[in-house]
This record gives sequence, C-alpha cells and structure tokens, in this order.
Amino acid sequence: MKKKGLLWLVFQVTVLITAPAQRTISVDYHKTSGKLNTMFKECVGAGRANEGLRADWQQQLAYVKKQCGFKYIRMHGLLTDDMAVYTEDNKGNPVYNYMYVDALIDFLQSIGMKPFVELGFMPHALASGPQTIFWWKGNVTPPKDYEKWAALVRNLTQHFTERYGAEEVKTWYFEVWNEPNLTPGFWTGTQEEYFKLYKYAAQAVKSVNKEYRVGGPGTAGAAWEAETIEFCKKNNVPIDFVSTHSYGVTQGFLDEYGQGGTALSKDPMSVSGDVLQSRNEIQTSSKPNLELHYTEWSSSYTPADPLHDSYHEAAYILEKLKQVGNAANSMSYWVFTDIFEEPGPRHTPFHGGFGLLTIQGINKPAFYAYQFLNKLGQTELANTDSRSWVTKNTRGDVQMLLWDFTYTLPDSTNNQNYYIKDLPAKSKGKVKINLANVPAGKYTMEIYKCGYRVNDAYTSYLDMGKPNQLNRQQVEKIKNQNNGKPVTTQQIEIKSNASFSKEIEIRENDVIMVNLVKR
Repeated sequence: MKKKGLLWLVFQVTVLITAPAQRTISVDYHKTSGKLNTMFKECVGAGRANEGLRADWQQQLAYVKKQCGFKYIRMHGLLTDDMAVYTEDNKGNPVYNYMYVDALIDFLQSIGMKPFVELGFMPHALASGPQTIFWWKGNVTPPKDYEKWAALVRNLTQHFTERYGAEEVKTWYFEVWNEPNLTPGFWTGTQEEYFKLYKYAAQAVKSVNKEYRVGGPGTAGAAWEAETIEFCKKNNVPIDFVSTHSYGVTQGFLDEYGQGGTALSKDPMSVSGDVLQSRNEIQTSSKPNLELHYTEWSSSYTPADPLHDSYHEAAYILEKLKQVGNAANSMSYWVFTDIFEEPGPRHTPFHGGFGLLTIQGINKPAFYAYQFLNKLGQTELANTDSRSWVTKNTRGDVQMLLWDFTYTLPDSTNNQNYYIKDLPAKSKGKVKINLANVPAGKYTMEIYKCGYRVNDAYTSYLDMGKPNQLNRQQVEKIKNQNNGKPVTTQQIEIKSNASFSKEIEIRENDVIMVNLVKR
C-alpha cells in the first residue's frame, strides 16, 4: 500500500507539472479601452497592377473586401510597360496613356476600395538601363531624365484629380518606389539617387495639390527611415508618412522558389519589434508626427513558403498585429491572393504563395484571421490578456477573438521541409472566459475556429494526396470542408446581475472567436 501510495503521489505531481495552466480572460462589459484600432484592415497588398485587370483577381478582391473589410490596396508595377502608361514619340517627347490604369482604379472604386499608389517601376522609355526584376520584368533603374520622371508623376496625379476629384485623391497615399535599399534587386542606384527620385516625385505630387499625401522610402527591413526624414527636413522636401516592410524569417533573400530554405524567426518580437522601432525613430526625429505605414508584412518573404498555407499562419498574424498595438497607422499584409506572378505563373494549387486565397479562390487559414478580425465590434473592452481582443458593437453584441501562438519549428529543419507536413496540434488546456455585466437577455452564442483540421484547407489538400491539379469537384470539396461556418451555435440566456462564463478547449495555434448575438 505504501508503494502504491507513493506512485500515486508521483503521478499527481507529474500531472500538475505537465498540465497546462488554465488561462483566464476576464472583462467587464462596462469597462472599455476606447474605439477599436482597425489598422489591421486599412490596407492589403497585391502582386502587380496588371494582374488587377484579370477577372479572377477582381472577383477574389471583391470577396476579400466584403469578408475582411480592407480599405486600401497597394501593388507594384503601376508604371511598368504592361500598363502602357509611358512611351515617347520619335522626337523624344512623352506620350501618356492611362486606359489600363483607369480600368483598374475604376474597379477598385466600384467595390469601395482606394489605391495606396506605389510609384514604380520605371517605364523602359524613361529608364537609364536595362536591369529588371521578376518574371514580368519591372525595370529598376533610375530615370534617364529626372525632369521627365517628375513630369510623368505630375501628369498622372493631375489625371487622377480630373477623373476622381481632388477630394477623393486627398484620401489616397502616394508612395515613391519599392525597397530601394535592396540593390541591385529593386533599385540599381544609390541611396542618394533614391532621395533624388523621391524629391522629384514628391514635389510633382504636391504641385498638383499640396494636400495630397506622399511618402516613402518603402524599404525592406525598416531601413533608411531616419535618413529619409532627415533628407526631407534638410532639403525642404515634402513627406507625410514613412513606409517600410518587415518579414518574420531569418534567412533567404528574394527567394522566389523557396530553394534557399527559410526559417521562421524564434524572436518573439520579430516583425512587431521592427514596427515599434520605426515608431520610435519617427517620434525622436525632426518630424515626430508622421504617419507610419508598413506597406508589406508577412511571416516570410518568399512566395514559396508553405508556412503561408499552414494553419500556423492565422495565429501568427494575430500575434503580430496584437503586439504592434497603436504603433502603425496600417499593416498591409502581403498579399490577398496567390494570383501573383513574380516568379512566373505557379503550377500547383498550394505552393506556399503569399495569398489569403489560393489561385482557385480557396480560403487559407490566414484568410480567417482577417475575417474574424473584421467581425470585431467598434468598442474594445479593457483586457489584460495578451492574446485576445474583446469588443462590443452598437447593438450590444459581444465579440471575443482569442488564440494560442506556439513556435513549433524544429532547429534541424526549415519552413519548406516542415510546414508541408500534416502537423497535429497539441492541447494547450482550457481558456476560461469571464464576462461581467453583460446586459440581461437572450443571446445566440456562435463559436468560430481556425486551427489544425478546422478551416485548414492545406490539410484537406494533403488528405487528397496532394494532386498537382485540382478539378472543379475537388476545389468545391476543399471549400466546403473549410467554409468558416460556426463550429457550434447555442441559444443562451443571461440573467440580471449574472456573469457570462465559458470554458473552451484550445490547442497549439488555434484561433477561436466567440460571438454573443442579442436576439
């Protein structure tokens, strides 16, 4: 008996040590922390402007706009030759044409979106050299004539004003170039030459209307921010916002096919640490009130990273956005769709593309992170839990979005070898929600989830045997298995002076949304 009792005691101690501690989220319906900051849905990315003329791209953007609420969209290649914006006659005089640009922006307007205008890349007729980037050959050289560059930007801005009206264009943003610090990748010139490009473009935009917003440098890795502000201050060059980019991997560079192997950073403040540092650089600069826009961000900077397709990505997105807090005016996820041809057209349904949706319009887990965010109410409730938002809307409904983020990538491997696998999630115990002072009444409680084998389209694809092509029936099957509907719906009644409590099982990298909808 003594031996058996000792074994039982050891067992009990082991359970106590290994069992996850219960997580509790306690909020009061009457204690708010103000209006919910919706910087997460201010802007989203897309590959290049010409892709925006495709019917499937437009259908997907209309869907993502409706489901996720994005307001602006930013993309490369507005001035690239496939948009037919700029040529010269036989005397070297500029010839401008905006028919493709108009078709694109007219469509954006029709679905209630606005352009975050990226001024790039260089039209070949205006370029000083032949160097290009990507399959679609965006020219990345400085202009052969900076006055002609300024004239193009001025003429384009004037055209926008005539077509859409000054009051509308005042709500847009004009960003000069993309990642000029990556030389020779996106820019063959020096920092000094970029500043010259910026000066001519910014002054051209402001010459049309001084209230139009212009900024940069649109760099990779939070670079050149202080230098750009200092240049603008010293030379009296206009700047309304700072823009830059951050990705959460530790190796690889413009790795279009994922062959170099990327690894998700172990740094718990990757990406978000860059954003906080950027805000600090602005606040300690000579222009402390500039807006900050992260015009690209994601877990990884290659469009061949299976992490983008994995259920882990949804929790990662929420983790980073929560950490950023109020530091950025926008965090533009790169990108909304796998219709994205930097390395050329892709040949398999799931290839680690950047998108929230696959080429065939299948919702990835990343999509659900943004759809759930878009369901949050306008008022945030005071909450000390670092991995949740609790809100209420004007109807009195309550929304609770919570997640677990657990780093699971082994040291011995990389994203390309790890996230292609079936990766079951371990239990993280239970989360207890305590909600005080909810108005008495009858509610419908909806619980939504995204995680391993729940709105996890890639695992459904694995179950099919990873076919190189999906037929129509297979696409519909994956969509139906991962349709985002509530996993449970229950009618409840909250009595006067009673609190609402709920315990929910949670696994590694689960995302859970609980809605209390007044009946």
